[in-house]
Amino acid sequence: MDTHEQEIFEIFTRTKALQQGHFVLRSGLHSGHYFQCAQVCQHLDAVERLAEFLLAKLRAQGIQFTTVLAPAMGGLVIGQEIARQARARFIFAEKENDALVLRRGFTLTPGEQVLVAEDVVTRGGRVLECLEIIRQAGGAAQAIAMLVDRSAGEARFVVPPVSLLELSFPTYPAGAVPEALARIPVTKPGS
Repeated sequence: MDTHEQEIFEIFTRTKALQQGHFVLRSGLHSGHYFQCAQVCQHLDAVERLAEFLLAKLRAQGIQFTTVLAPAMGGLVIGQEIARQARARFIFAEKENDALVLRRGFTLTPGEQVLVAEDVVTRGGRVLECLEIIRQAGGAAQAIAMLVDRSAGEARFVVPPVSLLELSFPTYPAGAVPEALARIPVTKPGS
């Protein structure tokens, strides 16, 4: 890990965002590790620093945007902070009839340059839903900014993904949980 990655990892550890135990992830997979980004998001000084790191990586790749779209709940805090620092507009998508949609009068215009912001990506389902919202509105998705890529680079998108940390802890389908992990009481922390 480089110096920035060490600082980012320290922020997650210090705020207890990185947890160990037996978890059922939103994806339905089981893991011995969980990123509870809500823990880091209660410390706005940490969120500010994480957004600074993400914006630096986005700018280094020449990614420009005028709007940040985040899926509720996970992407709300980091998405809003990225938008604040970039002086961009911030909107969010939320579930309605089990699908992410824009509500509350939020709209996108054709050609609008949109950054999708998310906390943790394991399979990328909510990010894909946001990209579809942008496509249907005629917007121009520019990139995905995420705090943690748990997919080990396996989640694929039509625009560049930019993450602060790429960590891959083993995950298991419900029928293939190792015995040592199965002995630990299961927690389903939510998303």
